[in-house]
Formats: sequence, C-alpha cells, structure tokens
Amino acid sequence: MTGLSTDPDPVPGRNRPGKARAVLPDGGKSHLPTNPGPSGSGSLGCLTDLSRSIQSLPMRLGEFELHSLSDGFFGLDGGAMFGVVPKPVWERTNPADSRNRIRLAARPLLIVTDSERILVDTGIGDRWDDKARDIYHIEKIDTIESSLARVGFRPEDITKVVLTHLHFDHAGATTKLDDTGKPVPRFPNARHYVQQREWNAALTPNRRSRASYRPDDFLPVQEAGLLELIDGDWKLDLTARDTIRNAEHLGHVPSLELVLTGGHTPGHQIVLLKENSEFRNQKSEFKTAVFWGDLIPTSSHIATPYIMGYDLSPLETMEQKEKLVQQAIAGKWLSFFEHDPEFACGVIEEENGKPFLRPLAV
Repeated sequence: MTGLSTDPDPVPGRNRPGKARAVLPDGGKSHLPTNPGPSGSGSLGCLTDLSRSIQSLPMRLGEFELHSLSDGFFGLDGGAMFGVVPKPVWERTNPADSRNRIRLAARPLLIVTDSERILVDTGIGDRWDDKARDIYHIEKIDTIESSLARVGFRPEDITKVVLTHLHFDHAGATTKLDDTGKPVPRFPNARHYVQQREWNAALTPNRRSRASYRPDDFLPVQEAGLLELIDGDWKLDLTARDTIRNAEHLGHVPSLELVLTGGHTPGHQIVLLKENSEFRNQKSEFKTAVFWGDLIPTSSHIATPYIMGYDLSPLETMEQKEKLVQQAIAGKWLSFFEHDPEFACGVIEEENGKPFLRPLAV
C-alpha cells in the first residue's frame, strides 16, 4: 500500500485544489470548465478555448519551436487512471461521468528546427469502429492533420516521429487507411524511434497489456522500413540531421534526449529538450523542456502516489517520477502533459515540500 498523503489538498500536484474539471457527457456535447485557469503570466501560451481546440500557441526553447498539438479528446476509467487513490479524492478535480470515465486529451508535441520537424507521439487516430468510439468516448474535435495544418505543416513534412510507447492512445495516428483500406504509415518521410524493449512488449503482449496494443498502429511502419529501434537512453544530435548516437558519447547541445523510464510499460520513454547556449539571444525563459508521456499523464499525476492502475511496474514509475520531478523543479523545466484536458504545459514548482503546477497561459 502506498503512503497516500492525508493533506486536505485533494490533488497535491494541482494548482487549484477543489476546482472540478470538465465532466464527460453521457452523449451530447461536453461541459467545459468555467474557470480555465490563470492568465497574464507571460507571452508563452499553454491554454486555449476548449470549445474549439486544445492546441496551444507556439513556444520557444532556444532554437526549438514547440507546438502542443491536438488529436482530440477521449475518456478512460477514472479508477484505472488513478490507481490506489480513492475516488472521492481524484473526482474533485477530475469528475467522472455515469460510466466512471474522465475526460483526457491527446496532445502530440511538434518540435521544429531549421532542418527538422519532429513529432512526439501521434495521438489516438481515427481507425475506430462505433463500438470503440462509444467505449472510449472519442471526441475528434481535432485530428493530427488539422492540427499540423494550423501551424503550416503536412504529415509528409515530418522528419522524425518519437513514440513514448506503443499504446493506442499514443501511437494510434501513426498509421492511416489507404484507398484500399490497408493501414499505411501516416508520416511516410519520417524515421520512427521506439525502444527495443517496447517493441518486444508490443509484439508479444501479456494478458494484461494485450488490449492496449494494436499491431496496425505500428507494424506498417516496420514494413515500410521506417522503424528505428533503440536501447536505453539516447540522444538525437540535431546539429547533424538523421544522426543518432548513444547518450554516453554525446555531450553537445542542442539535443533531444530519449530517456527510458519503464514503469508504465517496459519500454516507456520520455523526451528531454536542451537548448544550445548559442541561441540564448532568443530570450527563452527555459533551458530544458520535458514531454512526460504516461510517466505523468496529467497535472493531477505530479504527486508521487498518483500512479495509474495501467502501469505494469508502479514502483518503477514512483522511483522515476520522484527523481525526475525533483530535477524538473530544480531546473525549472517546461513540462508538457499529453493527456491533461486543461493544461498543455507549465512549470512544476514546490511549496512546503509539495510539488504543484504553475500553468502557462496567455
């Protein structure tokens, strides 16, 4: 049993204790939050009008231009999303519908440099039948194509795809159906980076994980010769396009680091971006950004005990989260949350030993 805090703050990671998120509708349109969060905190933007889109304004980290994109919303069981945390606690900020589902976002991250267009995760995709759309309450107010188009790109422009793991809500839009109904890569000019142990887990899932992997999400990438399997922590050297080296032998920044965390799945990885000091004339407030994937899927999961029931190795998740959240606080990292229905990003800070999110808004 984990040591759950008895602090009156219902969700220690949240900046607004007691404020409820949007409730998933039982058919019909979604109810939107009446309090979208703070404003006027600077020129960086991670909040938007949820009635139109969950896509945020572009952000700058040195030479990197960062776009939190949208592939819509979906719903998962609230109890599964919060594991051992009691429902009366998590429901205060993540209200459930009559089927116990809470609203979640699908937010891929687009990283743009002079020579690269890198997509981190692809979203839940559109290859769903009516039954599955109902079960997961898939709301396609956006697609990855429409989201890319709003920032001036097409799927063909993407040069690299990094997949934190291969679950359907992260890799579902990696493929699409062609005119014959065959699944094919959606990003035909991109190398796709996946941890070797994640690939193995997806090809030979156990009884518990089988439902989370759909082979048509990732096998067409291998068949097209676009797959890059990596082992452990790696860095993509963005100064020389299409060059990848082991993290132990690459100290140069700017860099995009793939950090193996495990926990949620055997090969789950997060993405760290570190700026080049040569570009600090860009006046970026941050030196490091992180895309948490499912290590911290929403801002409600920042506190250590808030771990999903889906995680295959929850103790590993806790250890990685404790270590990395402290680094994020000390380094003032810009944090991107993939599934938070309200906040695309923000800065994790600490008060009286408790971490909380300072969302960034316009």
